[in-house]
Amino acid sequence: METIEISDDLFELLDGERLDRKQHEAMMLMTVTDDGWPHNAMISVGEIVALDKKTLRLALWPGTNTTQNCIRSGKALLVAVYKGKVNYVRLSLSRIGMAEEAKHPLERFSAVVASFKEDVAKYADITSGIQIQLKNPDEVLTRWKETVKETLG
Repeated sequence: METIEISDDLFELLDGERLDRKQHEAMMLMTVTDDGWPHNAMISVGEIVALDKKTLRLALWPGTNTTQNCIRSGKALLVAVYKGKVNYVRLSLSRIGMAEEAKHPLERFSAVVASFKEDVAKYADITSGIQIQLKNPDEVLTRWKETVKETLG
């Protein structure tokens, strides 16, 4: 069943808090190229934050294919595996632009949840999604905290 707001669990993951506990979680942000092909990028809890269950903010590196696709199409699909569920979130994007005097000059987007679906397998438990190990956790977590703050603007 599809809804237009994310679940409590996904909101917890994306709330911008306790980033040190969530540092190993990575998600896929899917967009479409200008020639119609799917494009996948990984995104972290330091680049996406939920304002509430219907509105998210994204901070993406300028000039990347993902950012250009988001600017052009205004659409993206977030796929996050969390707490034994696969979450599919269709996002309708509006470009906010870069924060003035940002320590981390990233393209910011406001994202409205267009649809949300949770998926579980009846025959198996989903035990993990994409997991990462930060090479310099202190540096990255500091950047993520600053980026979340700048993304909320």
